Amino acid sequence: MTHHFTDPSPFTDPSGSGLSRYGWTETLDNAFAEHRAAGLVPARIARVDRGLCDAVTESGPVRAALTAPHSPDPLLAPCTGDWAALLPGREPRLVALLPRRSAIVRSSASRSSHGQVLAANVDTVVLAVSLAARLDAARLERLLALAWDSGARPLIVLTKADVAPDPAAVQAEAAALAPGVDILVTSVTTGQNIDVLTALLSGTTVLLGSSGAGKSSLGNALLGDELLATGAVRAQDGKGRHTTVRRELVPLPGGGVLIDTPGLRGISLYDAADGLEQVFSDIEGLARDCRFGDCSHGTEPGCAVQAAIQAGELTRRRLDNYRKLQRENAYAASRTDARLRGERTNRQKAITSHLRATYRFRDRQS
Repeated sequence: MTHHFTDPSPFTDPSGSGLSRYGWTETLDNAFAEHRAAGLVPARIARVDRGLCDAVTESGPVRAALTAPHSPDPLLAPCTGDWAALLPGREPRLVALLPRRSAIVRSSASRSSHGQVLAANVDTVVLAVSLAARLDAARLERLLALAWDSGARPLIVLTKADVAPDPAAVQAEAAALAPGVDILVTSVTTGQNIDVLTALLSGTTVLLGSSGAGKSSLGNALLGDELLATGAVRAQDGKGRHTTVRRELVPLPGGGVLIDTPGLRGISLYDAADGLEQVFSDIEGLARDCRFGDCSHGTEPGCAVQAAIQAGELTRRRLDNYRKLQRENAYAASRTDARLRGERTNRQKAITSHLRATYRFRDRQS
């Protein structure tokens, strides 16, 4: 379910409205022409809360009601980072969403077959991983799949280097799990590599990670101010409370915007086949050299994946987690397909019922 960027470059708005600071582009401006002709104004959603949202418009921030067409599918609900069409006035109302060019999606926490969008129109996904705790390889691979599948660029930021005994060793371990991903060791306390991280970011950046990983502290360092709430971390397991209780979008001093998110406990994949292929590109590459095209990488002769494990070039844990995530993703996809089939069936039943009622009425009139 990979999304692709169309026009990430900022747009210098001749009106000087300031929306370009939040990522408004010429492509978006052209696409908004019909909405503008209808008296609507562009807005970017900064925060969503119980049927209302905080949004940024050409004339400044507003609090607006969410009156866009209702859908039972959370994938279609407005979220932080969305661009929207707003009806201005004494009681502003959000009436439509613009198409997303990227979206971070996980399976709904309700365990339904729906997906949940964590953030929209993102350029870089910063995966914050604390060096104060042991690296959870399986969790990092899961986060990477989520990030790659969004269509954004993942960036692993190892935090709290000032309290880590051997940051370089953890960096090397993370590099083995993340082919093609940049990894940066940082410390908010000492300022290590904060300037490097700032230079790497452009457009819209979202912070993802576990509670206690130092996301909000990292965000405050990037913002140059204590704008995001931070909290203490338990010494016994390195975990913290959810000091960020909802997703919010704030502008960065040097340009672009930052989306902070609550710490993620559950990260269930949702239609993330492309993301998994990217995360486990080493296994995918080895599989192409297997003797059999349908090799399950078990006991088949001529299996290049098993040969790599025997040679110490690939860990069995990584292969096992790859298989686990593939099964999980396939199950989520099958549930989604079943739900869509059910919705189509229900729509067809409603149409049939309506036609029958029409025919009965017509017969009574004849």
